Formats: sequence, C-alpha cells, structure tokens
Amino acid sequence: MNVSSLVIPLLLSAVAVYGMGRKVDVYSALTHGAEEGLTVLLRIIPALVGLLTAVSMFRASGAMEFLSSLCAPVLDLLGIPPETTPLMLIRPVSGSGALAVASDLLTTHGPDSYVGRVAAVMLGSTETTFYTIAVYFGSAGIYKTRHTVPAALVADLTGFFAAALSVRIFFG
Repeated sequence: MNVSSLVIPLLLSAVAVYGMGRKVDVYSALTHGAEEGLTVLLRIIPALVGLLTAVSMFRASGAMEFLSSLCAPVLDLLGIPPETTPLMLIRPVSGSGALAVASDLLTTHGPDSYVGRVAAVMLGSTETTFYTIAVYFGSAGIYKTRHTVPAALVADLTGFFAAALSVRIFFG
C-alpha cells in the first residue's frame, strides 16, 4: 500500500481524535459545517448561473468573433498573438470556457507553437476574475466590490501581456 493513499484517512482520523480529546462533538461540528456550506452554495448559485449564461450567450451571438477582429491590430502591436483574443475575453469570466478556448487553440496551432505556449501561460498567469469575485464576495455577503473589479482586470491584462512577453523571451 502506498503512503500517499493513507494521507487523507490519517488526516481525518487525527482531526477526529484531536476534537474528541478537546471534548468537541465532532459529528455535530461536521454537520454544522456542512449546513453552512450548503447555505453559502445557495447564496452563490444565482451569480454563477448568471455568469455561465452570459458566457454562453456571448459566444453564441458572435460577439466574441467581432471583438476578436477589433482587437487584432492592437494585440499585434503589443506582441500578443491575435488568435488568443477569445481566451483573453473569456478567461476573466469562465474557467471552463477558457479551457475550451485554449484546447481549441492547442488543437489548431499545436502545443509547441507560439500561440499554444502563450495560451498555456495565459491560463496559468490569470484568474477567472468575475467567477472568483462572485464566489468569494457572494459567500461573504459583500455586494459592493468597489475597486476590486478594475484592479483585478488590470492584473489580468498584465498577466496576458506578461505571458506573451515571457514566452517570447524564453522560447524565442
């Protein structure tokens, strides 16, 4: 038997033994935590459904292709492959949508191409901004995000630019 297969059972057992040693009703604490988790889930589901619906509508409407064609000249000047525009548009909103776009890019251009490498680094150096804000702020009951969205989008833009630059520096 592999030691790594025992990590989770041992960790759970250690927590249960520690809780019992501290005279904590472990089962009650577990069910209370599960109840709180479901409450948080119920609060964030509407935002997640809205985000996923908006992403699907954006892709199906053809707006993504239109915005991609508008952004191509600027991206060329910045050294970012224009083929990655759909990835840059979807990534802040949907992680699964971004993975689908990146998969298409890797299939079309190849994983060792400049476009494929930039897409892979973009996925690793940016965040699903709106999803993350919806989940974390929603679970905390925060509805006014103030400067969070602009700051996070600037960080995403920086990540997109840095991804293209680093691939160009390290892979020529």
